[in-house]
Amino acid sequence: MTLPRRTVLAGALALTAAPTTTACSSGGNSPSFQGTSHLVKTAMGDVRVKEHPQRVVVLDTAELDSAITLGVRPVGATHTDVASGFLDYLPRDGLAGIKDVGAMTSPNLESVAALKPDLILTSKVRHGAAYAQLKEIAPTVMTESTGYPWKENFQLHALALGKVAEAKRVTDAYGARVREVTARLGGPARAAALKVNVVRFVEGADIRIYGRRNYIATLLDDVGLGRPSVVDRAKDGFSYDVSPERIDLADADVIFYATYGDPAKAKRTRTLSSALWKGLPAVRAGRVHAVDDELWIQGIGYGAAGRVLTDLSDLLPH
Repeated sequence: MTLPRRTVLAGALALTAAPTTTACSSGGNSPSFQGTSHLVKTAMGDVRVKEHPQRVVVLDTAELDSAITLGVRPVGATHTDVASGFLDYLPRDGLAGIKDVGAMTSPNLESVAALKPDLILTSKVRHGAAYAQLKEIAPTVMTESTGYPWKENFQLHALALGKVAEAKRVTDAYGARVREVTARLGGPARAAALKVNVVRFVEGADIRIYGRRNYIATLLDDVGLGRPSVVDRAKDGFSYDVSPERIDLADADVIFYATYGDPAKAKRTRTLSSALWKGLPAVRAGRVHAVDDELWIQGIGYGAAGRVLTDLSDLLPH
C-alpha cells in the first residue's frame, strides 16, 4: 500500500540488473507474481523482487522507518517493547491499518503468511535463522545488519520497494538539514570543538557510553560534532559500558541520555542522584539533556534522523 508522497530525505541508487517482465517466484511455496521485476543483491544472495511491491511486511524498526519515510504503508510489521507497539515518533496516519505480526525478536510466521505479502524486509542479524521459512512466504530482502550501516540499508530498502527517486529526495533533504544544523552551531570548526556524549541507561545492563560505530554516532558525525576520547574505548566501536561508580567517564561539554526500561532497574535513578553525577562539569553547567530512547536509539532511519537533528539544533549551545 502506498502513502501519499511526503517530504523524504539520499544517495544515488542503481538497479543490480535490468528490469524484466516475467512470472516470478522466490522459490518453494512462495506466491508468484506477474509483471516487471528486478534483482536485488542482499545479504542472502540475489533476490528477484516485484517492481513496485504493494503488500510489504517489515520485521524491524529500521525497515519500518524506511518504508514510512518512502511513502509506503506496510501491511504488517513486528512490534517493539513499547506501549503503542510501534515506535511513538512515527506518524500515526502512516501506521494506521498495519497488522501486528508479533514481537520483533520472534515474528509470527503464520501471521506474516496470512497477509500474502509480495515483499518482506528485515536483516540477517535479526532473522537470518528464519530466512528459509520467510522466502517461502515472499521474496525476502535482508541487509547484513542494522544500526551503523543504516544509510546503505536504506538504499537497499528503497531499491526493493521501487522507490529510488523518493530516496534521492530524502537523502538530499537530510544533507541540507545537516548543513543547517552545523551552520546554526557556528560552522564546522565550532561544531568540532564541542565534545558530545550519548549515554543510555538500559534495564538489566551496565550504563552505555556510545562509541563511534552506531546509528546515533553517525548523526553526530554528520553534523561534525566532537567526541570525548572515552568513546574510543568502545568495544567494536559500539559502546563503552560502565557502572554508576564510573559515570565520571561520561563527562563531555554536552551529555545526552536516554533510558530503556525501568529507570530504577536501569540504574538511572541511582546514577542521577549521585554526587559523582551531580559533580560533572556538564551537569553543573546545565548541559545535560534527557532524550527519547525510541527516537535517538531505537528509530534507526531518516524519519528518526530528521527529528534528532531538530533536537540537536534546539539543545546544543549556539
